[in-house]
Amino acid sequence: GAAIRALLLATAAPAFAVAQAPRKIDPPAPAAAPAPAAAPAAPVGPQPMSESVAAIVNDDIISTYDLGQRMRLLIATSGVQPTQETLPQFQREALVSLVDERLQLQELKRVQKDQKITIIATDDEILEELTDMAKQNNLKPEGFLQALKQQGIGPETLYEQIRAQMSWQRWISGRYGTRLRIGEDQIAATQARLAAAASKPQYEISEVLIDASRVGGMPAATQGAAQLVAQLQQGAPFAAVARQFSSAPTAASGGDAGWVSLGEMPPEVDAVLDQLRPGQLSQPIPVKDGVYIIYLRDKRSGAGQTLVSLKQAAIALPATATAQDVEAARAKLIAVRGTIKDCATWEATAAKTPGVVAGDLGEAEVSDLAPEFKAAATTLKVGELSDPIRTKVGLHILAVCGKRSAGSAQADHDQIENRLKGQQLSMIARRYMRDLRNSATIETR
Repeated sequence: GAAIRALLLATAAPAFAVAQAPRKIDPPAPAAAPAPAAAPAAPVGPQPMSESVAAIVNDDIISTYDLGQRMRLLIATSGVQPTQETLPQFQREALVSLVDERLQLQELKRVQKDQKITIIATDDEILEELTDMAKQNNLKPEGFLQALKQQGIGPETLYEQIRAQMSWQRWISGRYGTRLRIGEDQIAATQARLAAAASKPQYEISEVLIDASRVGGMPAATQGAAQLVAQLQQGAPFAAVARQFSSAPTAASGGDAGWVSLGEMPPEVDAVLDQLRPGQLSQPIPVKDGVYIIYLRDKRSGAGQTLVSLKQAAIALPATATAQDVEAARAKLIAVRGTIKDCATWEATAAKTPGVVAGDLGEAEVSDLAPEFKAAATTLKVGELSDPIRTKVGLHILAVCGKRSAGSAQADHDQIENRLKGQQLSMIARRYMRDLRNSATIETR
């Protein structure tokens, strides 16, 4: 199962830039990364304790040893640095996960007994999954378990997590996956919505959703999200955090939600998306049932916009330059233009002339260009060069090295069907778990 293939030796990633109060941002401006918070003076982690009862789930005991082991596994898999402030969050998440897994296994044992079928993963299946996980980390299973042991994590802790997750995924997919029927009207409606959204800005995002009902209410969800944002700023890998803490269907893929348009996410998230720059991480975003953390990986305009790739050769001229200086620069640029054969050799050719600076302006929307450049970028074909263009800072010639419509091809019929089926399965699984929690007797110590 993809949901349990998180890297267990998570390495630190570059710190994210984090958006502050919503404000209009000029896209070309680089995002400044915030200063990382001070690291704790000494490592902090679950402290050794004498074994006692941490919780009872329908007469099934979760010991403080189980809880401490799961906390260690959570820390290892999330890449989040444990501190005195984050330890309560680790403890809460570890306990919630253990309670959910006990409820799942209890339900699966009941189903096995009633229907006389085998659902719960066997030891051989767990070993096969473990071998796969070790291979992803360039390790053999023995080395993989030894790496965990060095962090104080016993193999049985990982085995039981794998057993519960594999078995539950198998049951949900087997019971509901084959029965789900996505109607052609649903697919057509989705295709129509995607086509309409193609002209709007689109955002490539990763997400973490803290489910308020799962962690004990909105205050706990908001506090937990704020602590995760702080850890992500300090380099915790987003994908590992999403796998361990997110309740969204995308948790299995490290929070990768792909490209979305305004209207696909909750309105509160849409309002923030429009203010983020690529490479920025949002502050916690409260929604109806929880709190989102959004990382904007990329952004593109709708299909109605035209993107151009430009290169320029320029001579610096102040606004106060004399007409004679301007004409001399114009003559020099026209001579340079005659020697340029293509975009590939643009910089090397133009730089041979003293006083001429050449460079790649990259790709931009025509609507975002300086007014002096818009007409040339709109009318020129790919490979064509402009006449000299006067601006306040100099004289320029442009080359259009590429031109395309923004946006991308729409998902096909089968992709949409699979996406809708996955969303429905995720919703069914969350409701199933909510019903199990509501009908269970759960006592925490």
